[in-house]
Amino acid sequence: MTDDKIVKARLMDLAKTAYNQNIYTYSTFLSLDEQSLLNEIEEDIAYISHTLLGGNELCERQIVGFGSVEEFGYEGHFPITLIKITPLLAKFSDDLNHRDFLGALMNLGIERNVLGDIMIKDNTAYVFCLEKIADFICDNLTKVKHTNVKCEINDLDIPALTPILVDEEFPVASLRLDGIIASLIKCSRKEALSLFEEKRVTLNGKVTGRNSTILKDGDVFSVRGYGKFIFDHAGGSTRKGKIYVHIKKYV
Repeated sequence: MTDDKIVKARLMDLAKTAYNQNIYTYSTFLSLDEQSLLNEIEEDIAYISHTLLGGNELCERQIVGFGSVEEFGYEGHFPITLIKITPLLAKFSDDLNHRDFLGALMNLGIERNVLGDIMIKDNTAYVFCLEKIADFICDNLTKVKHTNVKCEINDLDIPALTPILVDEEFPVASLRLDGIIASLIKCSRKEALSLFEEKRVTLNGKVTGRNSTILKDGDVFSVRGYGKFIFDHAGGSTRKGKIYVHIKKYV
């Protein structure tokens, strides 16, 4: 059985368990590629609701939870914990990046799928992880690179991770998703198309390969490596007939 088939089978088993036992079931953190596999089996698991959550609006790695209040009569609980990792002495700490923090965590012997996104703010890391591994990380992670660190569990909703939206406006030939992405990240249409082929584009929370999709007001899309955006609206035109689009970018 290939890796893709193993992931699909695992997700289908979680869906079946939730349906048969009337309990919420949750996956580990899924990469964007694994989320695209979830999209491929949606018809097969249409008998049960499912929701994706990563812990924050900007998270790419997400957990899928099967079940809903309407189906079970009670609220579910995504098993996500946020850990804040801070240098003990900021004055003497290394300049730490995503790779440094991820490497230190993986050196503890844990699997990548128990870790969600790692967000860096002012040399401090905010790590989304499964609840079951949080205490282990806090007890055992004492150093990142050459810097001594401390770990503490935080609420998921903290001001430091609140997204900021910046307005952007530019003209496009049409409201096709690939054309808007090309204008946003300043690349050719051919290069934009390759992003879809590489499964790096999501639309409203789902990986999409439909580059010709016409965007509507309120659509949320992201491009791995370039950021997350909201299509606010289109309005006005240039002398050459191009349409002005108004985009909000998460920063």
